[in-house]
Amino acid sequence: MACRFTELVVDCRDPRALAAFWAAVLDYRVLSSEEDEVEIGPEAGFGGPVPTLVFGRASEPKTGKLRLHIDVSPTDRDQDDELQRLLDLGARPADVGQTGEESWHVLQDPEGNEFCLLRTRV
Repeated sequence: MACRFTELVVDCRDPRALAAFWAAVLDYRVLSSEEDEVEIGPEAGFGGPVPTLVFGRASEPKTGKLRLHIDVSPTDRDQDDELQRLLDLGARPADVGQTGEESWHVLQDPEGNEFCLLRTRV
């Protein structure tokens, strides 16, 4: 028997705000909310076919490039339209040393966590 990826925990300064951003990006909903922790996920909730995200309060700011990041793909529009939607939600372009020839966009969420917008629609 193997393990299954069920949730990703993200330390952040403002769990409610960051959970709201990622819920809008992924079309997730709030599954649970406590003072220092917010969990978001798909309608199926925890344990479903895709992982949930848990945002927990941390007092230290993010420093340096993340060693783990999220990749997202558009589902109902092309990459350019999805890029604009993510920027409108509060994402910002990020420079992590890309050449400009990549087929993806590197962005930061409102707390500076890098993530990539891929070209492939799923």
